[in-house]
Amino acid sequence: MSMQESDHRQCDVLVIGSGSAALSAALRAAVGGLQVLVLEKSAFLGGTSAISGGATWIPANHHAQQHGLADSCDEALAYLRAAAPEGWQASEDLLWQRMSEQAAVMLRFIEQHSALRFALTAESDPLWPLPGAKQQGRMLAPLPLKPYRRWPLRVTPLPRFFTYHELLACDLWHQPVRSWLRFLPRLVMRQIRGELTKGAALIAGLLDACERAGCEFVTEAEVETLVVQHQHQVKGARYRHQGREIEVQAQQGVVIASGGFEWDSTRRAQHFPGPHDFIASPKENTGDGQRMAQAVGAQLAHMDQANMGGGIPAAQNMPWSGLSIYFHYEPNAILVNRAGRRFTNEFAFNLGEALDARDERGEAQHLPAWLISDARLLKQAPLLRYYCWRTPGWVRQGKTLADLEQQLALPCGSLQHSVKRYNAQCATGVDSDFARHHSRAHANADRRFKGGMQVIESAPFIAIPFNRTFLTTKGGPRTDASGNVLHRDGQPIAGLYCAGVAMANPIGTRAVSAGTTLGPNLTWGFICGSSLLMRAQANGREVVRCRA
Repeated sequence: MSMQESDHRQCDVLVIGSGSAALSAALRAAVGGLQVLVLEKSAFLGGTSAISGGATWIPANHHAQQHGLADSCDEALAYLRAAAPEGWQASEDLLWQRMSEQAAVMLRFIEQHSALRFALTAESDPLWPLPGAKQQGRMLAPLPLKPYRRWPLRVTPLPRFFTYHELLACDLWHQPVRSWLRFLPRLVMRQIRGELTKGAALIAGLLDACERAGCEFVTEAEVETLVVQHQHQVKGARYRHQGREIEVQAQQGVVIASGGFEWDSTRRAQHFPGPHDFIASPKENTGDGQRMAQAVGAQLAHMDQANMGGGIPAAQNMPWSGLSIYFHYEPNAILVNRAGRRFTNEFAFNLGEALDARDERGEAQHLPAWLISDARLLKQAPLLRYYCWRTPGWVRQGKTLADLEQQLALPCGSLQHSVKRYNAQCATGVDSDFARHHSRAHANADRRFKGGMQVIESAPFIAIPFNRTFLTTKGGPRTDASGNVLHRDGQPIAGLYCAGVAMANPIGTRAVSAGTTLGPNLTWGFICGSSLLMRAQANGREVVRCRA
């Protein structure tokens, strides 16, 4: 369609998306004096970040320093190097260095320019004792926050009453009533005051700060194409809003922070062959940013990386198909593959890697997989029992293990053999196959998860599908250490930046902590915003220097 004069507009910086990476970039650029336009595809702001738990991994941060917890950028870099998959250091080391250097600067900047306040948790780096790991000081979460205005935040599948810190301190999964009663007065006052928690507090605090800094937000604005000046320069984008196609010229640059591509069934099947159970992110995460970047020549990487694990079914008519919940941390539960054999330590921190293991042809090695337990599991986990009742057919039951084998189409005798072997190991307290007896779930600081080993012996025996549930993919356009997107020929595409899980994220499926989605997302958004300010200065613009 032809566009009238009114269908054109200008800004300094165009940000595509409204999650944590997008808002961090927008705030950094706006505080520096640039005019920022934020376009959000859906009617709601915040993306997957708004429905998250708010756990944030920030090494060498000022809160740790105030508590006398020693840390440094060099130690964080050593930890990232030690934890990474083989071969990643060659391509990701410069990005790890920049992220390690800028994470703490970003956190101080956000607290300085917003009402957000963070507090440490007692969690350690879960891959301890790798070089550079810390027992405490890198994990934080936002405190409750009352936003200045009521933002149209993405609806959450779980109540926003509890803070992340409170969830660590209680056992809501196994003792929901006791947990509610323990915090009831605090929760009531929080509701009366209109305070938000977890990811909702993070997003609302960033939105408040961005608005005060002059950012403009447009919802239900679907960006369709990037506007290029020549092969290596992006000058804006075209988006559709209220039936109109609008072209926006971004004088300094465009930031893609539009989330993952997990709802793009074609790309998902290409990069994650085999079955999956649920997708725990909003349905708008269809990989628009990855598609548009590829169309202008961007080099894509890490497209087979994702945050994934087990999941439970969501209620009908929700904008996601399931919820990412660690319901498998039970002493009387094991995971078996399609051959009926155990294939991993069920309490491994990076369980998604085991679920997504590939064979020599690149196909799923273990899937379909099943969680196997007995009658006691549903008794000791009331919320799991509720989800089973709400979703008939999700859980399979058998009077004997042989019955389950038939229902699951497992090889005859395979499940019986696996359970018998596991029960024998329970008697000795030593998991000689996968060393589960050394695991402490997500560490002692988290009371939600139960460790240990208990026999599986009480009929009826149960099986729950345990294929991949996607929280987000982590592949996209490759960037340099400034967040600048790289062309397939290795040259930077001027004016195009990418942050968060839309980029070829330098931390892939193998996470280094519970907060290594939000923490790096915020950091890469901040880096992109800082890079755009430097670009504006180089183009002759005066910018506001901020002491972060």
